Amino acid sequence: MTVIEYVRGDATAPRGKGVKIVAHVCNDLGGWGKGFVLAVSRRWPEPEAAYRRWHRERARNDFGLGAAQFVQVEPYVWVANLVGQRGMRTGRSTGVPVRYEAIDAALGLLADRAVELGASVHMPRIGCGLAGGKWSRVEPLIAERLSARGIAVTVYDFGA
Repeated sequence: MTVIEYVRGDATAPRGKGVKIVAHVCNDLGGWGKGFVLAVSRRWPEPEAAYRRWHRERARNDFGLGAAQFVQVEPYVWVANLVGQRGMRTGRSTGVPVRYEAIDAALGLLADRAVELGASVHMPRIGCGLAGGKWSRVEPLIAERLSARGIAVTVYDFGA
């Protein structure tokens, strides 16, 4: 089992050699406009366009909680849109939008793709920003789904 590496930096500038997958959590409403997705869109327009199309055509595809979409953005870099959040937080919200079981399912799909591509996985602390999740609940899912399969995972904490 590999360990999760924690670094300071920007997950949209993944470190290391070889194929890399930048993973993040999306909501199930088709909304894209706050949090880490802004950094993704500043760097690559394709993941947002693909996510919005995936949501718009959801009656004919697998879009929904626990699903994962993989978008190639550079020859050796992919972005994984993981649907792990039910709705979005609003002023009237009660509870948090994170859905740990959906993140777990999406991480399983991510692991399969990482193995297929021979890729390492790079991410912020997924599900713990706008989704309102707790890292103490997400980290074990990453360890079980990715690290246990020998997939190198780097978690980026933004800042110098």
